[in-house]
Amino acid sequence: MQYTKPMIELVFEIRRRVRADLKPSVKLANPELLDELVAHHRSSKDVICQTLIKELLQLAGAPWDHALSDARHEAEAADAAGRPRQVTKVYRGQVTLEDAPPKEDPDQSKPRTKRMYRGQEIVD
Repeated sequence: MQYTKPMIELVFEIRRRVRADLKPSVKLANPELLDELVAHHRSSKDVICQTLIKELLQLAGAPWDHALSDARHEAEAADAAGRPRQVTKVYRGQVTLEDAPPKEDPDQSKPRTKRMYRGQEIVD
C-alpha cells in the first residue's frame, strides 16, 4: 500500500495516542497496520483516536472505507441507549471532546418569554 503525506501524519498522530502496548505495532512498516487499527477502533474508548482511525481508513481507499460500518451501528445503538453524544472540537490546533447539544423536537413548541419594554410587559 502506498501511503500519502496526510496518511503518514495520521499514523504518527494515532501512534502518539494509542496505549503503550500497541505502539510497537502501529508503524508504517507493519503490513497488518490497518487491520490492527480497525480492531483497536472497536475496543477503544478514546473518541479522538477513533476519529483519526476513521479518517485514515477513508483515505486508504475502497477496501478500508467500509471496514467500520458495523462500528457505526454500535455507536448509533449507544446513542439510542441514552448516553450523550460527543463531538470533537478543534481550537488552535488542540482537539477537545465535548458533549453535543441534545436534539430538539421540531413539533414541540418553546414557551414564549415575556417581552418587556421600559419595565412594562408588551402584549401581542
